[in-house]
Amino acid sequence: MPVHYSKLRGYKGEIYPVNPGAAQVQGLRAWPSISAIGKPVDCAVIAVPAAQAVAAVEDAARGRVPLAVVFTAGFAEVSEPGRLLQEEMLRVARAGGVRLLGPNSMGAFDLASGFIATFSSAFEHRGGAGWPALGAVSVASQSGAVGVDILVRLRERGVGLAKWVATGNQCDLDLADCIEFLAVDDQTRVLVVYAEGCRDGARFARALDAAAAANKPVLMLKAGTTEAGALAVASHTATLAAPDELFAALLERHGALRAHSLSELSDLAAACVPGIRPSAPRIGLVSISGGVGALMADEAAARGLEIPPMPESGERRMRELVPFAATRNPIDCAAPAMADMALLARFVEIALEEGGYPALACFLSHLGHVDRNFDELRGRLAAIRRRFPERVIVLAILAPPERCALLEADGFLVFDDPARAVAAIAALWQMAAARARVRSVTGDVPRLEAYRGPAISGATDEAAARAVLEAIGIPVVPAQLATSAAQAARAAERFGGAVALKVVSPDVPHKTESGGVLLGVAAASAAQRYDDMIERVGAAHPAARLSGVLVSPMVEGGVETFIGAKVDPALGAFVAFGIGGVFIEAYRDLAWRPAPLGRGEALAMIRSIRGFTLLDGARGREGADLEAIADAIARLSVFVARHAAELESIDINPFVVLARGALALDALVVPRAR
Repeated sequence: MPVHYSKLRGYKGEIYPVNPGAAQVQGLRAWPSISAIGKPVDCAVIAVPAAQAVAAVEDAARGRVPLAVVFTAGFAEVSEPGRLLQEEMLRVARAGGVRLLGPNSMGAFDLASGFIATFSSAFEHRGGAGWPALGAVSVASQSGAVGVDILVRLRERGVGLAKWVATGNQCDLDLADCIEFLAVDDQTRVLVVYAEGCRDGARFARALDAAAAANKPVLMLKAGTTEAGALAVASHTATLAAPDELFAALLERHGALRAHSLSELSDLAAACVPGIRPSAPRIGLVSISGGVGALMADEAAARGLEIPPMPESGERRMRELVPFAATRNPIDCAAPAMADMALLARFVEIALEEGGYPALACFLSHLGHVDRNFDELRGRLAAIRRRFPERVIVLAILAPPERCALLEADGFLVFDDPARAVAAIAALWQMAAARARVRSVTGDVPRLEAYRGPAISGATDEAAARAVLEAIGIPVVPAQLATSAAQAARAAERFGGAVALKVVSPDVPHKTESGGVLLGVAAASAAQRYDDMIERVGAAHPAARLSGVLVSPMVEGGVETFIGAKVDPALGAFVAFGIGGVFIEAYRDLAWRPAPLGRGEALAMIRSIRGFTLLDGARGREGADLEAIADAIARLSVFVARHAAELESIDINPFVVLARGALALDALVVPRAR
């Protein structure tokens, strides 16, 4: 198929079919081997049984071929013997200086040159006229079939393509390599990516940063977001999917935009091609239906867009046209505008002139099918488009495909569903905001001194975890380790008032469930409560090592929050923040960010959770000390990034935040298993 398609596309380079059993292939001389060609070869396409693939790569190495695209399946994605065969193929390739795309890859193509190294049948559509238009969107996919689906969807929308690649098993070249290549490709302005997993988070982040630096949006659809999906991914390409909340945080930090379906992915690609972004998250809504105007307003608000009202002068001008029109925003032109294209266009024009909206969504319903009005409607709208070239103008209109194409050629984004029209505007704003985020250099990352706390490998109980936090500057509640009932009583008397007792053991990470936490204990009963706790926990965990009990004063008031860190083997170090205490498991209201981060990003992280109102002085309460939380998050992020090789996770729960200051009441450090 690559020979056939490349010839059909008009590839101008030399094509050398290799088949030792044939004199010709598709009218071209066949060669017995790659090394027998005796001329420079840029790429070898390998489509032989798995048992012969290693020999084919060896042949490519002898012929000094720099790249081999391996269609062949039957490697790491199917069995352990297949994995070993794949490793042998990679060893041979590296020894011979050959880079591999695949195996189990559907290949790649470059429309401009006519190099079509894929066996997909997508080009057979429409009686063999299934070529996409040449354009500025390139596709990189970890699934060949999904990549083809994206290709066809983009083609059907009239979105032009530049390059396309399916990575297969990624034994050598991977998705990050493809993104980085497309980031510097002159023909590519928009990257559409389907991902199932990531082997190296730092490498992947650098690739996304390269695209951001080139001002090229990366639109990504990710599989493996659930346990069921992750298992399917592992069986598909032998790729382990990282927790989705971590992958999402990585994408957000590095400016990529997440799609959640194939149709949304193609919508976003179409929206990005013109290269116009809203300058602010404000939207104007013009509709020939009051009901749809309300639906669009709901969609805009749900996606974080502002819907500012029209200025009074603009409302007055609109009411002069139709006295009973709804002119605030959303704007309902009312029934007369459905039959009068000049009137309809005036509403759109006034909204842009007076409202100053960076983005405008117009619901035109079925008007694209009304033959007597379409040409006039198109002409008037095109004139408006020319007047406001810097604005994002999206039309939600039902029309035949050829008329939609005409409107798109005039510079409009066109959708059949008003919700999708508004969603496209929201996505364009998210991309503009993400680029600003990526470009901003945060100079407020804490500069921690060299760590002088206890060995991380031994920080397996709360006493050691507290020492770790103290060493990195995170405040902890005062505490004393008691190893006897008498010591517990003396500690309680020294603190004065009620105290908390918590068992200390590396073998009891969840103390509350085992009866290892007592709150509000009076000094007079501390000794007896100590003995009761040791007996109770010992009965629940007979083999547990019990080091004693931590005695600490009760902390009154404040909001219980959670600060945590996790090190993923593939993606690297991350920090988390949310409302803590007993609610952490119930609500899972957590924000994640890659580590390290500065206090500014930590503050944004704090404000992003659903429970932020609890910290912001809800119901007349004094607000919590957000700076204290941000400082603790930032310090933890620097520490976990530095010591990622030694750590699996850190939990600080609760981290009680007061009106001034904050204190860690409990902590758990889980070192990485050796």
